[in-house]
Amino acid sequence: MKKRVGILISGRGSNMMALIEAARAPGYPAEVAVVISNRPDVPGMQRAREAGIKALVVDHKGFATREDFDTAVEAALREAGVDLVCQAGFMRIQSAAFADRWLGRQLNIHPSLLPSFRGLRPQQQALDAGVRIAGCTVHFVTAELDAGPIVAQAAVPVLPDDTAETLAERILTAEHKLYPLALQLVAAGEAVLEGGRVVLRGSVNQQDWLISPAASAGC
Repeated sequence: MKKRVGILISGRGSNMMALIEAARAPGYPAEVAVVISNRPDVPGMQRAREAGIKALVVDHKGFATREDFDTAVEAALREAGVDLVCQAGFMRIQSAAFADRWLGRQLNIHPSLLPSFRGLRPQQQALDAGVRIAGCTVHFVTAELDAGPIVAQAAVPVLPDDTAETLAERILTAEHKLYPLALQLVAAGEAVLEGGRVVLRGSVNQQDWLISPAASAGC
């Protein structure tokens, strides 16, 4: 049976839509059961409803504590019969108790090649560090921010004239491909959390690589 997925958002929901579109394929091992936003009236809510997905608002401003908010979110997830949770631009730090309860069943995507450039503004962090390759990471969520076991990663080049905004757009294009792949692996049982690491049951891409800058013809 397909795994039921709850998606947590706070904004436009571009990664949410990538997951919704992927889940429409007949052989995809997951289906999106509900979208939950902590902010009312964000574009992602309308996009989810237009896609025929149940969309709920659990406004964090209506709760006295982080734990109270997490309890309300969890109640909505359980009412929808959710098996897996995907954070997609969800701008809330969860309580440790919530993260622990969903350990191995909650994914997040971060626009850097973790463990490098955790936290805010990772694209600018990458530019400031002078890296030649950046990218994105899908990982299991733990109580420590952007530190959970890695499921999948995608790399993109950093161009000489990049700004944080142009690099972010290039990474976002990769995110829209990587997140559906990572969810597919987890939902199908091909990426499993064991002993604090992700064990992959399927094949690993050994044919493609990215070198930046490009090698000269004589190399």
